[in-house]
Formats: sequence, C-alpha cells, structure tokens
Amino acid sequence: MHKLIDTHAHLEEIDNLERVLAEARMVGMIAVIAVGSDYESNKRVLQLARTYPGFVYPALGLHPGRLGDSLIDRDLDFIRDNIDSAVAIGEVGLDYHKRVKVVADKAWQQHVFKDILQMAKTCDKPVIIHSRYAWRDALTLVEEAQIEKAVFHWYTGTSSVLRDIINNGYFISATPAVAYHEEHRRAVKAVPLTRLLLETDSPVVYQRGSEFEYQARPADVIKSLEGAAELKNISPAQIAGATTANARKLFGLAGF
Repeated sequence: MHKLIDTHAHLEEIDNLERVLAEARMVGMIAVIAVGSDYESNKRVLQLARTYPGFVYPALGLHPGRLGDSLIDRDLDFIRDNIDSAVAIGEVGLDYHKRVKVVADKAWQQHVFKDILQMAKTCDKPVIIHSRYAWRDALTLVEEAQIEKAVFHWYTGTSSVLRDIINNGYFISATPAVAYHEEHRRAVKAVPLTRLLLETDSPVVYQRGSEFEYQARPADVIKSLEGAAELKNISPAQIAGATTANARKLFGLAGF
C-alpha cells in the first residue's frame, strides 16, 4: 500500500465523513488538505482539522465563484486572523467561465486575488490556485506578487502557461480526470515528477462529456495515482513516493 496525500478536497461538503475518511485510510491516505471556499467553509475546515489532527490539514480560501455574495472584508479578515492554523491559502484564484463572470467580473476577481496573494506573500504560505479559463492571468498575478510556493490545481490550460508554471517552480495536481480529460492528461504527462501532486477535488462529480461517471471521495486519490502512473509510464510506487514527498515539503506537513 502506497502512502498518499489528497492535496485538495472539500471535506465540509461530504456526507458521512467519518466513514469516507476511513475508506481513504484503507487505500493508503496519510493526509488530506481540506480547502476552504468562503467564510463558513473556512470555519468548518478548521473544525475538521481539530477533529482529525495529524490527518486533516486546513487551507483557508475564497473561491472566485463565491465573490458575488461574499462579504470580502469579513472573509479576508477571517483568513488573516486564522492563517497560523492553516498550511496554505486556498482555494483562491480566477474563474472566467461565463456563469462566474455574471456574479464577479474579471476586474473584481483580479482585485480580490491580488489582495489574497499579498497576504500569502506576507505570511509565507503556499497558495492553492483555481484558474479556469484564466491560466495566463492567474500566473501573471502570482508572478507579480513574487509568490514562491503555489499549486495550480486541476490544471487544464495551455502548454505555454504550463511551461512557465514549471519554470517558476510551481506545482500542478493530478485529479481522477486524468483518465479522460485530454488537456489535463497533456499537463500531467508533461510536468516533471518533482512538480506533481495528487488530488480528488471531492466531492466534485466527474463526467465524460454528458455521461455521469461518479462523485469523488478522498479514496479516489488512488485513481489520480494510477492515471498519472499510466500516463508517465512509471510505477505507481514512484508516483506515490514523489507526490507525497512534494506535498509534505510544499505544505510543511512533516513539522506542522
């Protein structure tokens, strides 16, 4: 059994969490990063980290899709006030999908993201970045903020941006979508093993086109592992060893 870390899961959205985490331990999971999306979920992930110490680690975030109904000052103050209890800032970033831009246009998203990146820089915390259809803009803002530690989660962007992500020393994460999503497959195949993490984005629903696949849970990190190993034509043991070491180092889990 391989030691695995799910670096991105929305645990507060999962039912029967005790059973779900027990399943995750059975496939070899030794830690999970519980990412927040707004004020309420940030409070919840902090509580879950206290409930499962040494296994659940909190990241505090403000998802771009939540900016339309968010009290920005309150949300940012909460992250700032509790950042010492977190291993990262995230999930944060930009999302240029048309449904998101209706509630938060590009300029507003970028304004908030800049504030969050400055906080991350000041606090020396890694950033977990959402960048759907905004890959270049997200990377540019991260570079301008001189962020040293970042992961672009579930990356599906262009090869040119991926190349710059790698050259900056940032990470991308492989999800179970590596089994079928061509842009994601291309990214996971191209990224060096030293810059790869595993995640599930639980409890997202994975779909192949309009066809329903399944609703993810943390134990599905094994699918991310196996898919990445097949793409890179190396053993699952090599993927597990590298990604777990990468996650420990990025999030400071060894001494947290």
